[in-house]
Amino acid sequence: MASGFTIRTVSWAESADELLVVRREVFVVEQGVAEEREVDELDPLSLHVLACDEEGCPVGTARLLPCGRIGRVAVLSPWRRRGVGGALMQAVMAAAEKRGEKRIHLHAQVHSIPFYESLGFRVCGGEFEEEGILHREMERFPGE
Repeated sequence: MASGFTIRTVSWAESADELLVVRREVFVVEQGVAEEREVDELDPLSLHVLACDEEGCPVGTARLLPCGRIGRVAVLSPWRRRGVGGALMQAVMAAAEKRGEKRIHLHAQVHSIPFYESLGFRVCGGEFEEEGILHREMERFPGE
């Protein structure tokens, strides 16, 4: 356990409720994403990574889509800047590499670009809006 949390890979079928605790708080409550847009048809097909505190309560999440795109990276406010986001990303990137992905990519909220750059991602597209929030596409090639 690192800094009071654990990371594990989970399936949507077994852990949707835990994953949604974090995603609803971050995306729906904090960022104003419509609740009905938060869950999509890709959730059951994706690999999910869940961070939990010492009591087993969810504090962070991320998913890896079948196409190699990372998404739904979210950490509850009290847990930010404590290594949870980096640990989630390391776990999901390792899963992508193990799966043989040649290119890992994501849609980064503009304010989060420095975080993803620190993990080896680089901007590869212009700004666009998703759910009313400015994003940029970023990519990373395993082994670089």
